[in-house]
Amino acid sequence: MGSIPTWARVYVVCVVLAAVACLAPLPVVHAPWWIVAVLAALYAGCERIPFPHSPKGAAARVAERGAPRGLGTFLPVLLAGAFLLPPSAAALVALPGALLARVEQRPRWLRRVWRAAQLAVAVWSASRVHWALGGRDAIALAHFPYALVPAGAAVLTFCLVLTALDGGILALAERVPVRGAWRGLFSRSLASVAVHGLAGLMMAVLWRSQYGPVAALLVLLPMYVSCWAFAQYHRERAAHQATIRALVQAVDIKDGYTRGHSERVGQASMMIARELGMDDERVEVLRFAGILHDVGKLGVPTRLLRKDGPLTPEERRIIELHPEYGHEMVRGIGFLGEARSAILHHHERIDGSGYPYGLVGRQIPEFARVVAVADAFDAMTSTRSYRRARPVPVALEELERCAGAQFDPGMVRALVRALNRHGWHPAVTAGVYPPTPPVSSRTEGNPTDKDPAPTGADECGAGRDPDGVDPSASGVVGRRRP
Repeated sequence: MGSIPTWARVYVVCVVLAAVACLAPLPVVHAPWWIVAVLAALYAGCERIPFPHSPKGAAARVAERGAPRGLGTFLPVLLAGAFLLPPSAAALVALPGALLARVEQRPRWLRRVWRAAQLAVAVWSASRVHWALGGRDAIALAHFPYALVPAGAAVLTFCLVLTALDGGILALAERVPVRGAWRGLFSRSLASVAVHGLAGLMMAVLWRSQYGPVAALLVLLPMYVSCWAFAQYHRERAAHQATIRALVQAVDIKDGYTRGHSERVGQASMMIARELGMDDERVEVLRFAGILHDVGKLGVPTRLLRKDGPLTPEERRIIELHPEYGHEMVRGIGFLGEARSAILHHHERIDGSGYPYGLVGRQIPEFARVVAVADAFDAMTSTRSYRRARPVPVALEELERCAGAQFDPGMVRALVRALNRHGWHPAVTAGVYPPTPPVSSRTEGNPTDKDPAPTGADECGAGRDPDGVDPSASGVVGRRRP
């Protein structure tokens, strides 16, 4: 929402008007106002309570920037209000906390108003459903398990309203395509909202019981601990991201010719992974694999990476050690998981003539087969100092031609399907260079290109390049760039 489009502002105004309509009956509502005040103050406090900070240091500061700084939207309090109060009074509980909440991005006032209106509408809807199904009496009488039915319906309603409004603001303010604005929002939110709903139900039941409000407030202690653990997870994840960025920046500095290549390989790997139906956790690890696949170049002498002349056989052998160097570098980083095997084996070939171990077919780890295709594709479609980028259709033709010999055919097909859906935008990785004569065929190269000694004789193996793309297959004639 940096610069808010007009239609997004209109959308926010409409949601605010809906929230005002939800609050309109307040003057005639008979509600226990002391409960409204206690819950509103509690929710506002939860929005402002910070978590304990981690030990300071450069890495810690980076992690803190990527982690929640407090309890955030503490839904048990809001849902307890939906279970205890009439709809209009329940909606009022959300307003003070949302309007006083920490907001990092500008415009802060608009974001606060939007969040307050969104929560007010969602809580009103949940309370309306809960009361319509007789939830008030079920809680007052501790009528279990029937009390779970209206509470569950209220939680579903709350989640549906939140995700529906979130999808609208994503489409209008963030310009997310309409078809994808709501995709996955409900399924990703439901589990956490359901857990918070159970806590809110426990608060409501205890509040109405002989133990009273004090016992109900004790429910928030384990919720605080769980939120703190969640924040710690975010800090750890942010630290992981910072570690990966530092490694990639080091590689880019050392070999400026391929700057940006790692990030694009990570993106292409994610596209293939999603097309293969991998779950989100594996997709994320595969992205790490693509980003770090060339980290072993940090162990290769810079003079070889930047050498303009042809490589000697000994120099080629040194460069071909970079997958093993990379694997050694990341072997102790536990969160990388399967990514480590991809870093080690992304230059293996389906026909067994790759390196470092000459694995064949399914012996090559799945992640490595994905990264090999993504690596080759980006190498062909990116402009380098020694040749122009290949058009995407030409690159895909070359990948398909070498499928079964160099690349896994299933991974190539997955990339083709993903590109047909989403497209691809090749980028210059080493700055802008003067125009160079195009390479007119697979076997012709510019006289200035440096052709390493051939290491294979098959169609997809003559003059193979450590980049995972054969010069004969991709038009990357004679370059040894890893």
